[in-house]
Amino acid sequence: MKPINQNFLSRGVKMLALAAALSGMMTGIALADDVDVADGNAAHGEKIFNKCKACHTIEEGGPNRVGPNLYGIMDRGVAKKADYNYSKAMKDFGAKTPKWTEEILFKYLEKPRDLVPGTYMSFAGLKKPQDRDDLLAYLEKASGHEK
Repeated sequence: MKPINQNFLSRGVKMLALAAALSGMMTGIALADDVDVADGNAAHGEKIFNKCKACHTIEEGGPNRVGPNLYGIMDRGVAKKADYNYSKAMKDFGAKTPKWTEEILFKYLEKPRDLVPGTYMSFAGLKKPQDRDDLLAYLEKASGHEK
């Protein structure tokens, strides 16, 4: 019998949790906040964030660019940064999804326009789950998110 690959098993558990969270979002059931998909490498996530820098800043009090400043994103509601003009699609998504969670950001970062059709965000996404984990770990660390 072959041993179970722990990374594969961990990824499967995360994806099941994500599917459950997203199905709850679509039916109005509250999302669980206790699933941690951001177990990535923040140092690698900082390198991945270089792809985001053309449109976003992360430092506290940093300016908006084409996209909003991301400092505090994990503690902020979806489409709720007061000094940023969000697309109608993102505002509508924010009306149904009151808060960014790791699970929702994990899915959003895979292919933003699939989760929020009509978003201004033109970024194609991050296909590799590990890259999304790493980016989320960096976003949490860099934006002052305390768990």
